[in-house]
Amino acid sequence: MVLPLPTICVLGSLNIDLVYYLPHHPLPGETLTSSHSDVSPGGKGANQAVACAKLSRSRTLENASTKVVMVGAVGADTHGATLLGSLQSYGVDTSEVVQRRGHDEHSTTGTAVVMVDNCTGQNRIILAPGANASLRPEIVTRLADLRPSLLVMQLEVPIDTVLQALAAARSAGIPVLLNPAPALELPEEAYIGLSHLILNETEVAMLAQVDENELENLDVVEKTATRMLAKGVQNLVITLGARGAYYMSKNGQKGLVPAQKVNVVDTTAAGDTFIGMYSVLVVEASSRNMDFDIRAAVTASTFASAKTVSRKGAQISIPWKDELETE
Repeated sequence: MVLPLPTICVLGSLNIDLVYYLPHHPLPGETLTSSHSDVSPGGKGANQAVACAKLSRSRTLENASTKVVMVGAVGADTHGATLLGSLQSYGVDTSEVVQRRGHDEHSTTGTAVVMVDNCTGQNRIILAPGANASLRPEIVTRLADLRPSLLVMQLEVPIDTVLQALAAARSAGIPVLLNPAPALELPEEAYIGLSHLILNETEVAMLAQVDENELENLDVVEKTATRMLAKGVQNLVITLGARGAYYMSKNGQKGLVPAQKVNVVDTTAAGDTFIGMYSVLVVEASSRNMDFDIRAAVTASTFASAKTVSRKGAQISIPWKDELETE
């Protein structure tokens, strides 16, 4: 008998990325000429769904270890059709993505202007939420029917929707991975029983109210992580850019996984790749009734992210499962 695949449900944003590659990020009042530009599917929610899908199956969409469902909203426009087609091409179930119709600011597909520094690969992003802002708390009523093995969320959709989903998942016993990006202050109850919290230096500085410069000291990182776990988080990962990723778990595991040495071309979707790989390993461990090994997950996620930053683009730069297995 073939058992049904465990499900990762990603509730989040879907955007079309307008990407410009520049000699450096523009200064106030400065006009720059882009060396190259792209229009491509993106949004942290969509990128993380694609990462979960690609990192759990081969390029032929075979041998999948998880089912990935996207929950979100797009406009009934060309950009929306592009996003849905892209998700489906990677094996993501889009049946829970709402297509908004009308003539208000929420009826068009969200967009993001991404400025990539050619020298460093670092990016700066400007968001126009569009249909993402229409994702209301009522949508979380679908979670009980979907019954995912893991719910993955970010903060590019309305915060009240995220908080309602956290509460609903807690009541239903559904594990949640929260990536609080872009950084917003969260109520204390958001951390209670939170299975996985993954965030970068900027985000942890805001949420834990520490100076980001102080996080250069790993002792400060460890103390900050300890404080976050005390709020009720079970597994915490703080990504530290070129230094790697620090992890801490309520079972006592903690440490730093160094970053991979690669030629950085474009950091877009690097964090989303990390979360995708981590999520897949969480669900695979659960489906096999195995203990979750956070260090192994962070190590694998760091490796996958290194592959992503060595390529241009967002979803297209995320590696497939078989790409990682051949290296």
